[in-house]
Amino acid sequence: MTVPTTQAPTSDLPTVVIGAGPIGLAAAAHLVERGIEPLVLEAGGGAGSAVREWSHVRLFSTWAELVDPAAEKLLTPTGWTAPDGATYPTGGDWATLYLQPLADVLGDRVRYGVRVTGVSRLGRDRIVDADRDRQPFTVHIMNTDGAEERITARTVIDASGTWAIPSPIGADGLFALGERTAAERISYRIPDLNDQAVRARYTGKRTAVIGSGASAFTALASLADLAENVPGTHAVWILRRGISGSTFGGGAADQLPARGALGLAAKAAVDNGHADAVTGFRTEAVERDSDGRLVLVAEDGRRLDPVDEIIVLTGFRPDLSFLSELRLGLDERLQAPVELAPLIDPNVHSCGTVYPHGHRELSHPEQGVYLVGMKSYGRAPTFLAMTGYEQVRSIAAAIAGDVESADRVELTLPESGVCGGAGLFNEPAAEQQSDGGGCCAMSAPELVQIGAPAPAATKEAPAGGCCGS
Repeated sequence: MTVPTTQAPTSDLPTVVIGAGPIGLAAAAHLVERGIEPLVLEAGGGAGSAVREWSHVRLFSTWAELVDPAAEKLLTPTGWTAPDGATYPTGGDWATLYLQPLADVLGDRVRYGVRVTGVSRLGRDRIVDADRDRQPFTVHIMNTDGAEERITARTVIDASGTWAIPSPIGADGLFALGERTAAERISYRIPDLNDQAVRARYTGKRTAVIGSGASAFTALASLADLAENVPGTHAVWILRRGISGSTFGGGAADQLPARGALGLAAKAAVDNGHADAVTGFRTEAVERDSDGRLVLVAEDGRRLDPVDEIIVLTGFRPDLSFLSELRLGLDERLQAPVELAPLIDPNVHSCGTVYPHGHRELSHPEQGVYLVGMKSYGRAPTFLAMTGYEQVRSIAAAIAGDVESADRVELTLPESGVCGGAGLFNEPAAEQQSDGGGCCAMSAPELVQIGAPAPAATKEAPAGGCCGS
């Protein structure tokens, strides 16, 4: 792979960073540390705008894992004090106590209310080869008042994340039939049940939760807490695969204890009878009954009992539309950089252990452009902030010409305690079970009422268990 180089004619231009979230601001801090001028472009009105939209959700990483070292160096002289490293902030805490102060230190290097609408090479569309790598980037932006500008840049770091594009209900990756017309009853976010208006939406109601990751665990646990106090509140958990020993995550085996606790809380929700689990259900349509309630229909023709609300937590996907004039090297499945994709592919593993990676794995045929943070993972899940911080440290070193430092990528991520290819759920080998830690058996499609103690096979993963949730 070609290592990006900075051409002399563009060396006085800023490096444009798209997004003032955790990874974008960390990128700016590392650039400043290297003597490179960043310009951070943020569509929202403040730092961490996307994080603020889930301000009620508590992270499963501690403060010690959420503060970037270069950012802390910028903040410390201002009198900023790092929060207790052993505690777990909410999204709101993260934005208020760290991200906004960091953006304030960066000052005019951060611009708010500007949306990037396109990135290209000066005078060169995607087709043109001639002298391409010597041209600066052009970044087109639109301000909140509709005014448009064009900024030239030496390099571009896209840290815009994936929050804006949640995946739909359909198991084929498309909107289920009727999903758009039922939009007023469907949410793609973890509900904030401390908000009285949101709480009223789910109180005494039957709610379908679609998804199998940490967000779904959080939603199930929240609805279970509500059900403890309000009769008639109930959840239906929709899974595209079966119940297995690792459905609820790694539990005590997770090296991030709070992440493991989420799965245990979700398990308690269903074990205590506050939720049913519907397995092997791949949604094809959302219909309405005679009372206007929503009926989920599977590809195999099964129809579930009506629900009042649906919470869809099936992941996110990157917005690549404004990068269409750049030559990106993206994996055809994950929409992640081709060198990174095999390291994070959920079809292969979901253990949480990712091979250390930096500027080389994040490079593209278009020299000088990088996708970082959650956006670098494309559609893959389980991204951690510390991954993004190391990504941008390596990239800043590469932009500065310090290849030795850029190549010295050392990052050991905490294992989730759950290993196995999530993409194997239709494979015959995935349906076999062996003693002593083999792959877990996948359940046949069925409705599982989990009010009584769960069967032994579902209580915990076997030692070295391998099934994805």
